[in-house]
Amino acid sequence: MNLRFLLSISASAALLVACNEEADSPKPEGSGTKPSAESLGSGTKPAPETLGSGTKQPAPESLGSGTKLKPEEKKAVAAVAKPEPVREVVSEEKEEAAPKKRTAEEKAELKKRLTKIQYYVAVEDGTERAFDNEYWDNKEDGIYVDIISGEPLFSSTHKFKSGTGWPSFWQPIDKKEIKENTDYKIGYARTEVRSKSGDTHLGHVFPDGPKPTGLRYCINSASLRFIPKTELEKEGLADYLKLFEKSE
Repeated sequence: MNLRFLLSISASAALLVACNEEADSPKPEGSGTKPSAESLGSGTKPAPETLGSGTKQPAPESLGSGTKLKPEEKKAVAAVAKPEPVREVVSEEKEEAAPKKRTAEEKAELKKRLTKIQYYVAVEDGTERAFDNEYWDNKEDGIYVDIISGEPLFSSTHKFKSGTGWPSFWQPIDKKEIKENTDYKIGYARTEVRSKSGDTHLGHVFPDGPKPTGLRYCINSASLRFIPKTELEKEGLADYLKLFEKSE
């Protein structure tokens, strides 16, 4: 009985030694080692710039093929992606000339010189009544001058019967003395005509006149002063007598 007890103690001691040796020996990889938090199955952490397949993400300036663009190629791509805005083309056929601002002294002086209807039309850009104005049916030879500056503007040799009730001319004496401005006062665009020397509102010009110009300068009588042909020399305007040489 004592012999069996001793043999049992010896076997237990040998088993304890064997367990201790196994605990002290190094463990092989994959045999129960806890994977690190950053490992993904294969144990390799993917780089942030890779896209699933392990290919590096292309740079923003490359176009699919992975080739980096040259500076001039970048400009060409940018031009296609964001084209230049189309600039508005402004017609140079007509020079816009807005009315000038008169001083209080200038207005006061003109009010003394002009009648009420003349001031209303020439200075305040008004319109006189059709068929109820001084020159709409005037057939006498002579020239029409600016009511403010006295500069010659129109000739009876260019006057025609338009049926509108206002004096109408197919051209001015000197186009350089006429300036034009787009007018929207009645809701749609019209071409206003003014004198350059007096900045006088004269009327409007329309593209429905007779040959050779096809224009109709529709002018207010109140903006004009008529000088008969017989008085041109006395008024110091003898040079304009040549306008009537062909018509005699």
